[in-house]
Formats: sequence, C-alpha cells, structure tokens
Amino acid sequence: MCGRFATTLPTEAMVKLFEATPANDLPEVPQFNVCPTTPVATLRAGDTGRRLLAPMRWGFLPHWYKSPTDGPLLINARAETIAEKPAFRAACRTRRCLIPSAGFYEWHRAGEKKLPWFIRRRDGQPLVMAGIFQEWESGDTSLMTCAIVTTAANGVLAPIHHRMPVVLAPADWPLWLGEKGKGAASLMVPAPEDVLERYRVGGAVNSNRASGPALMQPLET
Repeated sequence: MCGRFATTLPTEAMVKLFEATPANDLPEVPQFNVCPTTPVATLRAGDTGRRLLAPMRWGFLPHWYKSPTDGPLLINARAETIAEKPAFRAACRTRRCLIPSAGFYEWHRAGEKKLPWFIRRRDGQPLVMAGIFQEWESGDTSLMTCAIVTTAANGVLAPIHHRMPVVLAPADWPLWLGEKGKGAASLMVPAPEDVLERYRVGGAVNSNRASGPALMQPLET
C-alpha cells in the first residue's frame, strides 16, 4: 500500500517536466509528509493537448457517498481488482492520473515496533505513481479526489511490505493517461528492482503532524 509520501519538485519544474498547464490552487511544495485527505498535485490529460496540473484530495470518493466520511477512506486501489470494484471500475477505464512524488514511506513491523523506511528512485528523478480520480459532488460541494494504484511488492519492497504503488516510467505516462491508445492495464505491475532503492528513516515520521526535510534523510547508524 501507500499511506504517506513526499513531494518536493517545485511547481515550475512539474509544469516543464510533464508539459502541463498549472491550476491556480495547487498545494504548496515542498511537502515532506503528505497524508491522506490532503490536496496533492496530480496530472491528467487536458482538452487543449497539454496536461492539466491540478490538486486533488487524496482519498477517492465514489459518487454514491453522501459525505466525505460516508464510507471507507479509499486512498489505494488494488491493481488486481480495480476493474471489478464498483468504486473504481469506471475510473480505471477513463479517469487515470499521475501523482508525482519524491518517494514514499513504508513501515516494517519488527516485534512490537514499526520501523519507517523511505523508498525513492535510484536515479534521483521524481517517482511518479499511477492514480485514478473521481469528481465527487454533493449539493454545492464539488471535490476532485484520487487514489493511488497499488500492486504486489517487488524485491526491493518485499522485505518491508507486500504491496507497493504502481510506479510509472516517463515513457509510460502517455499510455496511462490515455493519450496513446489502449493498454494501460499492462502497466499495473511491480517496478523493476533496479529502479528503486530503500533506506531507514527516523521515527519522527510516525507522526502525521511531523514535517521538514529531515523526515526523508537516511537514519544515521
């Protein structure tokens, strides 16, 4: 699964990297401890030929929810069942997005303790996660919401956790966004093991209120 991540790429850099038009209400960056229900920067296919860089609430709200707390908090969508689940099946066909990050946090249980790790790309480039989105409306309220698509862990993640986000390479972005025909389902697989690296970080990140660049720093041993 993915329950926390970090975003450090400046908005201007995201606009250039993803060839996108930015919305006016993007969340401030850097964000070193992105938690569920907070706005995150996402990219989706635009109507003008350029992608749209816009905020979405991390926590997918199916259209039948009467309020944001009307059901389970859907921050992840399993690749293996995404096409079957009523909450996700329409979105996975037509409403896919990119969720850029510096990397994500995962916890490994060791006895009574849960030890935090940070996972990022080995090459230092942004780690782009596959997402799906839904516009949720109730009365005068409208929210763009998203979930991160997850798959089985690869060899880098398996010693820590059995799930991981679907990580997309730049060449895969057009296919996932529907800009390059069909076949996005083929991308919902574990990332190659040479793409990612993991390292232990300090316990401060165990608090969802913690912030600051030190959360991402390797734990000194």
